[in-house]
Amino acid sequence: MNMHVDERRPAPMSGHERSRHESSSQEAGQPVTRNPHAGHELSIRIRDLSLWYGESQALNKLNIDIFQKNVTALIGPSGCGKSTFLRCLNRMNDLIPGVRLEGLVEMDGRDVNAAKMDEVALRKRVGMVFQKPNPFPKSIFENVAYAPRMHDLVSRKAEQDELVEHALREAGLWNEVKDKLHQPGTSLSGGQQQRLCIARAIAVQPDVILMDEPTSALDPISTATIEDLMDKLKKQFTIITVTHNMQQAARVADYTAFFHLGEIIEYNDTRTMFSNPHTKKAEDYITGRYG
Repeated sequence: MNMHVDERRPAPMSGHERSRHESSSQEAGQPVTRNPHAGHELSIRIRDLSLWYGESQALNKLNIDIFQKNVTALIGPSGCGKSTFLRCLNRMNDLIPGVRLEGLVEMDGRDVNAAKMDEVALRKRVGMVFQKPNPFPKSIFENVAYAPRMHDLVSRKAEQDELVEHALREAGLWNEVKDKLHQPGTSLSGGQQQRLCIARAIAVQPDVILMDEPTSALDPISTATIEDLMDKLKKQFTIITVTHNMQQAARVADYTAFFHLGEIIEYNDTRTMFSNPHTKKAEDYITGRYG
């Protein structure tokens, strides 16, 4: 497919770019995406988001629009704020003492940091898969069924069986574990454990799935399996992933945001980002001049 950025709808601006152009236009527009099924409907809206750990500022006035049913990759050197930003989307940073946040994180027109926001309900809508697979110390079946049962999504045994099978099939794991569902989740290989964690995340029917370097601890074959799974799951979910692997971002992401020192330097459709970056910092990072 011959992709290009539609001149009538320029790509969303980063924080740097927005500050230079805000006076002339309040809307950044939308980039062309490689996902033909995407409706370009807004999933998450970030405005002037800043965060401090005590006196140390980690994020500085971030502005970004994240669209539904796409994969958005967050790239940048270690310590630039990617994972911190990811945790802002489901309020995981609330669990860290001394964190202070300013700005807007909005889903469906609602501020996720509003006092009346139910954090448990938010984390049901915004699932998370971590860098290191972390299955519960329970059976494979219970790893998937436990959260839906706690959220009253299922009750009868037949409903639980159906949900577990569906989630494991969606995660590409069912055929490998269907005969050992009552064995511990920790008995699986690393790649299988990560797919079990993905099945656990999608079992509660989220809208968004956050992935914090989900393949960094996996072998190449397991990594390829997870990447194929992300491509499949974006038809149902909005996926935001942190990665240090530039080739992976180019393979799986529809959009890419480049972070540096707590700021978003550039944000564009992935093809444009990797073939014609608009900023020198992004170009230098993507081409391996630093990192």
